Amino acid sequence: MRIYLIGYMASGKSNLGSRLAELLEYGFVDLDQMFEERYRISVLSFFGKYDENAFRLIERSLLIETTTLENVVIATGGGTPCFFDNMDVIRKAGLSVYLRWEVPDLVRRLQNVKKKRPLLKDTRPEDLELKVREALEQRSIFYEQADLVVPGIDADPNNLIAVLKRHTE
Repeated sequence: MRIYLIGYMASGKSNLGSRLAELLEYGFVDLDQMFEERYRISVLSFFGKYDENAFRLIERSLLIETTTLENVVIATGGGTPCFFDNMDVIRKAGLSVYLRWEVPDLVRRLQNVKKKRPLLKDTRPEDLELKVREALEQRSIFYEQADLVVPGIDADPNNLIAVLKRHTE
């Protein structure tokens, strides 16, 4: 089985995904990390040298690679489901789980995160909430297509395993 975690940046996909994979005794793939290891450049640096479209094309090819893996949890990038027909690819290849957070919670999480986010690097702190709100309005149409929608605040790996078991029975 392939489990795809989707949601906005800082929603906990990578952290939860690695813990979930460990409990399930599955492999774990973080698409951004896969990109950085394969191309030996950080996502942030890539965005600085090239445009977002170039990144999204590579990201799509990496996503397609994951469709051949078995027993794996995949943490997608925040924008992955929102480009091309990536959400269709995700839904056909495995079980998709949207980690949904409210805007104020995402803003707080983004303020506390150490890793710089390419799409937010030039955002002033006072503009962050508006930027997140606008992005979520655009992206929610994709995120909401997930097989399961889990409130991020409740996203504990043990709870998620119980939800997954109920969903797949």
